[in-house]
Amino acid sequence: MNLIDGKAISKKILQETRAEVEALKARGHTPGLAVVLIGDDPASRSYVRSKDRTCSELGMFSQKFEMPSSTTQAELVALVQQLNQDSRIHGILVQSPPPAHIDEGAVIEAIDPRKDVDGFHPVNVAKVALGAPDAFVPCTPLGCQRLLLEAGIQTAGAHAVVLGRSMIVGKPMALLLMQKGPGGDATVTVAHSRTRDLAALCRSADILIAAIGKPEFVTADFVKEGAVVIDVGINRVLDPSAPNGSKLVGDVAFAAVAPKCKAITPVPGGVGPMTIAMLMANTVQACKRLTA
Repeated sequence: MNLIDGKAISKKILQETRAEVEALKARGHTPGLAVVLIGDDPASRSYVRSKDRTCSELGMFSQKFEMPSSTTQAELVALVQQLNQDSRIHGILVQSPPPAHIDEGAVIEAIDPRKDVDGFHPVNVAKVALGAPDAFVPCTPLGCQRLLLEAGIQTAGAHAVVLGRSMIVGKPMALLLMQKGPGGDATVTVAHSRTRDLAALCRSADILIAAIGKPEFVTADFVKEGAVVIDVGINRVLDPSAPNGSKLVGDVAFAAVAPKCKAITPVPGGVGPMTIAMLMANTVQACKRLTA
């Protein structure tokens, strides 16, 4: 069993990105990312801090907007429109999920697609489906594809099962694996909670991408011998033996599944670090395009 080390691979990507930032700065352009957080969800706050810190480590310009949960839809859209016009900002990210009274879809549509480094704007969703080279791909599936490439996993001709159908991971992941070229050319099945005989279908996968959002849902009987498993899940579960009473686990029951795998990502330290690395890479791409 080969452990796919997301920490090490993300470090490599961040080094590449730092070199690109320096090259852009030499031409008088500093990539800029604006992150907007509404409310005080602790997990979201932690993500925002880590994005902010990574920006400064790479020498990028970063602006953080922390807004109260009472912020109205109109106020949020007004801020997004202001950032669309700000030439220092090349990437705009509104941290998900927003409070219940905010229409997240409308906020995403207000972002200039050229600054939509999260890849959720309908224009970018369509471009990913079309295989357009200037599409912004959502960071988590893009990170999963990069893990497969860096680990030398052959996707061409492989049967890939994507477990989960969200717009954030499942659907774009399936599109990436189907596209022509490196990290693509797979035969893809998208499975979900309503799929019949789910375990048997997953067992047919050469590559299984688990993004169903249920802790340790994928057990050993979901995985065939020699499969590659990418675990997208990040779930906090109670663990009385842990110092703070809880621990992070994936959507895969790692201890039971890992011995059957040709390669597998751990949680934490697998897909998680890749998401932020790809966000930084997308922001640098946005800067290049907007300053070309």
